Amino acid sequence: QVQLVESGGGLVQAGGSLRLSCTASGRTFSRYNMAWFRQAPGKEREFVAALRWNDGSTTYADSVKGRFTISRNNAKTMVYLQMNNLKVEDTALYYCAGGGDFGPSARYNYWGQGTQITVSS
Repeated sequence: QVQLVESGGGLVQAGGSLRLSCTASGRTFSRYNMAWFRQAPGKEREFVAALRWNDGSTTYADSVKGRFTISRNNAKTMVYLQMNNLKVEDTALYYCAGGGDFGPSARYNYWGQGTQITVSS
């Protein structure tokens, strides 16, 4: 079983930056594809970014491309989401996901509880 715990959320002004962290338990973490999703109030959960375990390939939602960067540290079993030039529309509950296929349509086996990001104008 794998547990994912997000941290790093908070309140930030538009144009600012934040880095989310996701700490994973489990000895096979390095072989997991990892991703970030988000859900804004009244909206469905949407894909943000994913990172493939075997070659480090990444993919992003068009809405965050060029502003967000997903990365990982296998030694620390952590995944990060660096968010720059934040916009009010980035306000959402951000989830870390892992253990599934790669990409925005993949089904991920493990999910964190989420961390709130609020971007003020």
